[in-house]
Amino acid sequence: MGEENKVTLYGMWASPFVKRVEIALKIKGIPYEYVEEDLRNKSQLLLQYNPVHKKVPVLVHNGKPITESLVILEYIEETWKNGPKLLPEDPYERAKVRFWASFIQQQFVDSMVSAAKSSGEAHEKAMKEAFEKMTVFEEGMKDFFPSGTPHFEDENIGFLDIVLCSLFGPHKAQEEALGLKIIDPERHPLVYSWVTALNEVPAVKESLPPHDKMVALIQFLRRNAPH
Repeated sequence: MGEENKVTLYGMWASPFVKRVEIALKIKGIPYEYVEEDLRNKSQLLLQYNPVHKKVPVLVHNGKPITESLVILEYIEETWKNGPKLLPEDPYERAKVRFWASFIQQQFVDSMVSAAKSSGEAHEKAMKEAFEKMTVFEEGMKDFFPSGTPHFEDENIGFLDIVLCSLFGPHKAQEEALGLKIIDPERHPLVYSWVTALNEVPAVKESLPPHDKMVALIQFLRRNAPH
């Protein structure tokens, strides 16, 4: 791989935002170098490449940094035409995918973070909001999967799939650490079966963080979160 085509990903092993970039690169068959960042002691390169947010992920291509995971996914799709397409060709279908990716990331995840950091009445309220938003997402996804059973062959997954599995692929570790049900197979069967199917895709499976390590990290973050 020539220096002019070099791809480097600056990340952190547990970050779902980093994981989605890793999965997209693997699906597209793009060779890349991975650099693990210590977020308590950020490298000068990370601060140089992402001076605004000072966060991972950062994708550096041809010496130029791209930040924000959803922006990076679109950059990968527009830059490398080989491999499976991450977004539909039809503009309306692309817009729908972008909408739901944004919804599940912002709305639902905010509620889950609030639930993880709270207790008592505040915890119950945050969980109620999270389940309501997951129900909205479940209903919206029925248009995407008329048969009701998501199925994937080989690496044929797209933008919304990548966002979903990066957030909820390690849901068993999340549930164990938080003591709450993230994805309920009875209340949200479509999302549950969707995540389960995605976790069997090789690029996703090999990107999942180690279960015990993830549980320990979430428990540590919860213990040290301001309440």
